[in-house]
Order: sequence, then C-alpha cells, then structure tokens
Amino acid sequence: MKLNEYRKKRKLGMTPEPWGADNAQKGDGSLSFIYAIQKHMASHLHYDLRLEWRGVLLSWAIPKGPSLDPAVKRLAMRTEDHPVEYSDFEGVIPAGQYGAGTVMLWDRGTWHPENANVDTSLQSGEIKFTLHGKKLQGSWVLVRTPGFGKNPSRSTWLLIKHRDQYASTKDVTGEEPRSAASGRLLAEIARDEGGDIDRASQGDPAGQERDAASMKSISGHIERTRWPY
Repeated sequence: MKLNEYRKKRKLGMTPEPWGADNAQKGDGSLSFIYAIQKHMASHLHYDLRLEWRGVLLSWAIPKGPSLDPAVKRLAMRTEDHPVEYSDFEGVIPAGQYGAGTVMLWDRGTWHPENANVDTSLQSGEIKFTLHGKKLQGSWVLVRTPGFGKNPSRSTWLLIKHRDQYASTKDVTGEEPRSAASGRLLAEIARDEGGDIDRASQGDPAGQERDAASMKSISGHIERTRWPY
C-alpha cells in the first residue's frame, strides 16, 4: 500500500497527523493537483514540498527551502509519500514521535505537470511543473541527482526555479515567514498548540526570539492562573 512507510513511522492516536484514506482519488479528472509546502522545525528546520499524485502526496524535504532565483539549486531529498489530507496539516507533532516539532502550512495551492505522465517523469528523474500557490508561482523543475537512485523514496533531487515572470532574487522564505493558512509564525503555532515555543522560534526570522520569550511568559502566566494549585 502507498502509505505503508508513512504509517510505519507514526503511531495512530499519538500524533495529530492524518492517518490517510487508502482509496483517496482525485475526482475531477483535471491535470491540476494539490500543492503544499510545510515549514517544519524538527531536529533541523526544513521545508517539505508536497505534490499530489495518484491519491498521495509525493514529498521532498528541502533543507534551505525554495528559492525564486533560477541560479540557485536547492537540495531536495525524496521522502515517503504522505496522505492527501496532510496538505491541510498545521500544528505540533509531540515529543517522542517521528518528526517531533512544529509544522507550519507555509504555502498551498495547486500544481500541474508539464508531462501528464508523472510516473514517467519520476522514473526519468526530471519533473517539470507549474505552481499556483500563495507564495510560489510559475515554472519549476525537480531533477534527480546521479548516484542516489537505489531507493526511490530516499533519492536526492534539486529544486530549481525556471526563468519566467515569477523568477526573482527575493528571499521568499525570509520575507514571507508566516503561515499561508493561519498567518502565524512557528512560535505562535507552538504557543497555540502546546509545543516548544523556544525551539519553534529558532525557525522564525531573526528578531523574533524576544517575542517568543514573551509569548512563553504569557502562556505560563495563563496556565498558573487557570491552575493555581
């Protein structure tokens, strides 16, 4: 089953992440699919690219996040397929669970492949596609690097922006650090969802540490007020 590897790494009921339906299928027959990027402060900060295909989300972990500059090639490590429902996930994965940390829905929208047969593109190691997100748009390509293709779910790719009207030298991850869904920073998600505020704040822009410390103090005061004994 497509989600076996995903489920092996997670404990049902122990994490708020979706378990996923086994028969998830796209219903409208179009070549426009779900696209999402999650900013994930786990053991290290990274960005998870999700592209819907055949009832799951093809997934790549991008350590430095996407770049709008066509001259910049960003490492993208292929990870296990995720359930389609994961494209809406934002919250905190509890300590002790796989990927423990704060997850932000950094961008979302739709994508469509240049080659309608994505399976062929995956096999050949080059996926050209267009994004229609809130932050990322236009033409992109994922290119598999040589020497890391023995395990398809652990192959190494490069994410590259094509030259078009959306290409730029703008630091999109630095200038647009908030959630596309809730408008929150990582530290604010951690505060609201009972996560590690200090740890989450390390993934927010410089200068947010003081705000995160204030949020932690306020959160602690609220808890002491509710539970004085």
